[in-house]
Amino acid sequence: MKAARWHNARDIRVEEVEEPKAGKGKVKIKVEWAGICGSDLHEYAAGPIFVPVKDPHPVSKDVAPIIMGHEFSGRVVEVGEGVTKVKVGDPVVVEPILRCGECSACKKGKYNLCEHLGFHGLSGGGGGFSEYTVVDEYMVHKMPEGLSFEQGALVEPAAVALHAVRSSKIKPGDKAAVFGTGPIGLLVIEALKAAGASEIYAVEVSKERLQKAKELGATSVINPKEEDPVQKIRELTDGGVDVAFEVTGVPAVLQQAIDSTTFEGETIIVSIWEKEANLQPNNIVLKERNVKGVIAYRDIFPAVMELMKRGYFQAEKLVTKRIKLDDIVTEGFETLIKEKNQVKILVKPE
Repeated sequence: MKAARWHNARDIRVEEVEEPKAGKGKVKIKVEWAGICGSDLHEYAAGPIFVPVKDPHPVSKDVAPIIMGHEFSGRVVEVGEGVTKVKVGDPVVVEPILRCGECSACKKGKYNLCEHLGFHGLSGGGGGFSEYTVVDEYMVHKMPEGLSFEQGALVEPAAVALHAVRSSKIKPGDKAAVFGTGPIGLLVIEALKAAGASEIYAVEVSKERLQKAKELGATSVINPKEEDPVQKIRELTDGGVDVAFEVTGVPAVLQQAIDSTTFEGETIIVSIWEKEANLQPNNIVLKERNVKGVIAYRDIFPAVMELMKRGYFQAEKLVTKRIKLDDIVTEGFETLIKEKNQVKILVKPE
């Protein structure tokens, strides 16, 4: 079968690999649609980050080259011995977290904080940028009736956004700012709408993405190339927002997000970072602000799909391009680097 494998930064190849089989406790899936994630883009542009290159990943036991793709949907084509959660023919999405099950976080049910955290499609184990993939039964969620496979490919990134908002102190009627309106930032805006935020300020340099932010529920948009986002937000909110979400991974933006909050405000860091960021701790201390990081999601995929049934996180509003697996580098990764008007690109393995 064909699969896109990461060999090194700027070196992803579509190659012929052996088709996997479903062993005990495993589920084999024919991939229908897979999304290119910001994390995938980080690995392509500046990896490795999650990709194991020297030592095998403790859970997957794999080392590069690895098949990429962790945002995907498909149909079950084979189940291994002991699998009862799904059957052949079921449409499914995959919650791609690799966890050890033995560390203190795993034992407390906080598996996204596993000491050996990895992702199927980033840390080995197979991936969604392939015709078929095999996953552990615990990763599989059956899709409800009415959700398309395209919609299913958005469940994973929407789960990142919903977990970020749920992990914050946001309450109905509160004010929020979202710094960065790429795919995750846009989904955060929708999650904030679902949470009842009264005012949502989107900060972004791409005019196309700012327009998309408005379409998805931002009440005000700010281009930092044209005006100071911190000053503007503080003016519009009479002192700052209750919660700011940093979704860019750009070092200078982290301080802006913190400074945009009111006293006792909160900043949620959603980004995965390629390098360190400097900040002035006094800006946190003197206003008794909080800064919190979030990673991935846990116990949230069913809630995401329920919100999708209610009209949130809709593919027709977020998917800007659909490509074939053979074109994943030129029409996928390179396009996302060069064209900032792109939101979500979906890949059809065939």
